[in-house]
Amino acid sequence: MNTIMDDSQIQTMEQVRCFLEGVTAVEMAISSKAECYNWVRKTLVRFEYPTLGKADRGLLLRYLRQVSGYSRAQVNRLAKQYRETGVVERRQCTTNGFRRRYTLEDVRLLAQLDELHGTLSGPAAKKLCERAYHLYGQAQYEKLASISVSHLYNLRHSAGYIRNRHHVEKTRPTVSKIGERRRPSPNGKPGYLRVDTVHQGDLDGRKGVYHINVVDAVTQFEIVGSVEGISERYLIPLLELLLEQFPFVIHGFHSDNGSEYVNRQVAKLLNKLLIEFTKSRPRHCNDNALVEAKNGAVLRKHLGYSHIPQKHAAKVNEFLHDYLNPYINFHRPCFFPETYTDKKGKQRKRYRYERMMTPYDKLRSLPNAEACLKDGTTFQQLDDMAASISDNEAARRLNQARNRLFQAISGRARRVA
Repeated sequence: MNTIMDDSQIQTMEQVRCFLEGVTAVEMAISSKAECYNWVRKTLVRFEYPTLGKADRGLLLRYLRQVSGYSRAQVNRLAKQYRETGVVERRQCTTNGFRRRYTLEDVRLLAQLDELHGTLSGPAAKKLCERAYHLYGQAQYEKLASISVSHLYNLRHSAGYIRNRHHVEKTRPTVSKIGERRRPSPNGKPGYLRVDTVHQGDLDGRKGVYHINVVDAVTQFEIVGSVEGISERYLIPLLELLLEQFPFVIHGFHSDNGSEYVNRQVAKLLNKLLIEFTKSRPRHCNDNALVEAKNGAVLRKHLGYSHIPQKHAAKVNEFLHDYLNPYINFHRPCFFPETYTDKKGKQRKRYRYERMMTPYDKLRSLPNAEACLKDGTTFQQLDDMAASISDNEAARRLNQARNRLFQAISGRARRVA
């Protein structure tokens, strides 16, 4: 770029002041950076900038800004450089920008972990990365173990990352006089269960299997089973088996108003086991919200919505008992809310990342937890079960077993057709 910059007639500070007021005409134009830097240096030398007073230095800097078009900060930097070194030269940036902390390998590893565990929430995925690195010594998770939750979501939106979303449809309750209408009060003690039924769809008028989901209100310990139907012939034996699988003593049993639970047979079973029976109140949707949320976050995520014929209930129940129940209780982190009272006196819940843990870890953290266990059950036995395999290995076995289950179901369905 050619430079037209003739200000040789400006030799005094008074002439500089006249130029700034628009009295003096000077032939000049903005040049390239190198030539403009050279003009700034010559001007500072001509007016002997270091020897000027404060007012004159400010006037000269205004003149440099007016002609060069540079900002106040840039002109001040150039003047400081001249005052310290005697030269004004361009300093080219030599850095290569920001270094990428999380590589494509980390993104692939995160996608693989989400595929194994069914794309949990960001905090849950971060907790699994921490457990993989710190608890199980898997070095490849070193960077992901220190990732922030917000940036984890950024990686999930990067190219090549796929996520599936599911929706939950709640069961409509019915009215019955059996059971007490109130919300149970565990008071921080395990053994107060929430139960709900999930239907695995209809196909051409044929009913699918029914999943019975039972969740503890305090520890979120969850046991799931499947039956061909929800009549007492199938439901009562399964409920007994599900209640036996909990490691702690059962004190309460809470359901919605579905007739599969609110009946004399279930009430008789609970009375025999000395378990309190309560049911949800009208216009209080949160009474059974915990198990409703687990229906979507666990059952629908792992078993989907597709129709499963009733004759496969035994195979599904075996899969749930051997793979899904151990995984969700010993290897899948959950949020545990912290209740506080706001300024208006209303109780609210806060979900802190520090309070995220597996249901078994929550059980162990309870005060006097040893006294809550059933006779013949010890924490040593449960610790051995929890530490037998890593979180990722448990998820991998779960996915492999689920694939075998669905292949067996679809293959048999084709042969029957």
